[in-house]
Amino acid sequence: MAARKLAITGGRVIDPAQGIDRVADVLISNGKIEEVTESSSGTAPEGYEVLDASGKIVSPGFVDLHTHLRDPGQEWKETIVTGTRAAAHGGFTTISAMPNTDPVQDSAAVVDDVMRRSAADGVVRVLPIGAISIGQKGKQLAPMGELADSGVIGFSDDGNPVSDANLMRQALSYSAELGLPIINHAEDKKIGAGGVMSAGAVATRLGLAGVPAEAETVMVARDLHLADLTKARVHIPHISTVGSLVALQSAKECGVDVTAEVTPHHLTLNDEWVFGLKGEVPDTIGSEAYDTNTKVNPPLRSRADVEAVIDALGEGLIDIIATDHAPHADTDKVCTYNEAAHGINVLETAFSSVFQLVDPGKLSIVRLIESLTAGPAKILRKDLGSLKKGFSADVAIIDPGSKWVVDPTLFESKSVNSPLAGLELEGRVVTTIYQGETVFDLSPVAEAGAKQ
Repeated sequence: MAARKLAITGGRVIDPAQGIDRVADVLISNGKIEEVTESSSGTAPEGYEVLDASGKIVSPGFVDLHTHLRDPGQEWKETIVTGTRAAAHGGFTTISAMPNTDPVQDSAAVVDDVMRRSAADGVVRVLPIGAISIGQKGKQLAPMGELADSGVIGFSDDGNPVSDANLMRQALSYSAELGLPIINHAEDKKIGAGGVMSAGAVATRLGLAGVPAEAETVMVARDLHLADLTKARVHIPHISTVGSLVALQSAKECGVDVTAEVTPHHLTLNDEWVFGLKGEVPDTIGSEAYDTNTKVNPPLRSRADVEAVIDALGEGLIDIIATDHAPHADTDKVCTYNEAAHGINVLETAFSSVFQLVDPGKLSIVRLIESLTAGPAKILRKDLGSLKKGFSADVAIIDPGSKWVVDPTLFESKSVNSPLAGLELEGRVVTTIYQGETVFDLSPVAEAGAKQ
């Protein structure tokens, strides 16, 4: 493994961390990046295996700051094995495991177990996120110093936002000393109580209880004020509303140490997808309505919110894209909309879905790749997300012209809860390399529809 020498030749190399966007060759040796050449020679040095990337984009491997692996405790939904394989199929070479496992990642023992099994069984890098509070109950702080020593990259109670402002202040104060970010689910659950989709005309027409946008905005504003007070790092997950963007803009202008992410689904889907017609608005409500695969938290928002977060990502106000990959079993989704679990299966469709914004000019390909590579690596403060010499040889190769139909039954993930089923997308990760080894390759057999 360590002795492999590989030359990826003839591709358009895009590495925003280094300001590279040119046709070049990428040389890999001993699991590390050896060089990105000034141009492509079309040949490789003697002794190198050749991977021809002509007509394709060569990017650093993607980095995800928000992944649910469900392992330990809910292995029927996902495991470290299936989750990391799904990540590789989506071009991700680093994923950050959220702490809402059973047991919760609120102790060094649980974190150590996840890291050990990820190193042994995973096909890409797994970085754990520790819980803010014991059991994610929002009552008592988890041993944050112990968790930091065990290798967590931040702290979050995931879908259980810390509602106690004083506890959040304490968590931010401790995290500031540790140099790690707090990632608090942006929702005031009392404001959104009982809601199952975004409040608005679509919810009214479908007769579903709505979640006001203020449920997110109020929590975002509170956490930004507390971060300013404590001089701590705060990362806003899955931002989705205009009001939250206003608060984010103000905080950044005032020097608050804040970063923010947006998911692929909040960039590309809106609340009209709940009608079950891939975003089309029906004349009458049919049997296909109430597509439970569109139920997510925060909920899919209005068209105006979607356009606003696209603009904010393009301008850099929103720093990165993170998947919030949330696999669920059929029993969690084959039910009424009110009963359905929140979450969308995202890792294997993330790049392709957002790539649809590139052709109409809503997002540049360089900014898209930056938001999946250099951006999250900067938040992690790790030597990832770039093809710099000496960095781990983590690479995603993209065929921008490849068209494919989303078939969740072919996912590497254990779960199939994707609202994109049956949708044709253009642009696809065709090869993923992790530490110099190929962990995914879309062969001609796979193009024909066979699962790799």
